Amino acid sequence: MTGTEEEETGEVTKTSEPVIEARGLHFRAGASHILRGVDLTVGRGEVVALLGANGSGKSTLVKSLVGINVPSAGSVRLFGEPLAAPGRGSVDWGRIGYVPQRAGAGGGIPSTAQEVVASGLLHGRRLRLPRGWRDRVAAALEQVGLAERVHDPVHLLSGGQQQRILIARALVREPDLLVLDEPVAGVDVASQEAFAATMGRLVDGGLTVLVVLHELGELEPLVSRAVVLKHGTVVHDGAPPQARDDHDRAGHRHQHPHADDNTLGAEARALDLEVRP
Repeated sequence: MTGTEEEETGEVTKTSEPVIEARGLHFRAGASHILRGVDLTVGRGEVVALLGANGSGKSTLVKSLVGINVPSAGSVRLFGEPLAAPGRGSVDWGRIGYVPQRAGAGGGIPSTAQEVVASGLLHGRRLRLPRGWRDRVAAALEQVGLAERVHDPVHLLSGGQQQRILIARALVREPDLLVLDEPVAGVDVASQEAFAATMGRLVDGGLTVLVVLHELGELEPLVSRAVVLKHGTVVHDGAPPQARDDHDRAGHRHQHPHADDNTLGAEARALDLEVRP
């Protein structure tokens, strides 16, 4: 922890220095203009859900924030430092855990859970595993409820378990910022519940999270802010959408502006948003 207030109270507090600060982000892919002047600030300790219809630019935005995409215009700062490609510049990439969308944990290569999670400790110029890596891998697997599968080949695990392995690979760094792209899409209910429980413990410890979601689901109680994209622009940045009624709050269905543009329009009207064509 840094800062006088944290030293005096011993509590995790948000600092004035944003963890993520993006200004005027544009991204083009050929003739497609995917991001159109996106501004986004995420403060320390926030859990921000990035929502929007398919094709709204959510994945493009998170890839631009972690250095995978190079924006056509605009700027990104992480922990107060200007963004550069991983392994270059002044950003400490060891402080960032990233879980991509729908990636196989083994990448087509026969690997054990231990090997996949340990690979998260290799970044930048670090080409050797640090001392004590086995203990860190075991702790990360414990966090996602898969400690007993440490030596199992990942290709024998279910899709939900493989996704939890990828989350453990991000957590093994003990990051200050966790960026997740649809972490529970297509994942079984048990895995969703395990993931939500893990995230709850990490958020209580002060972790900053930016997560792309199809629906808030089990993470709804953790989300402090929602950012809604439409056609590459931010149409809402504020309180998360609320469940429709008590039945929905019980976990059966959650209101979210993602299914399609008609759903997004209805949601925006409910939030009193201006939906631009």
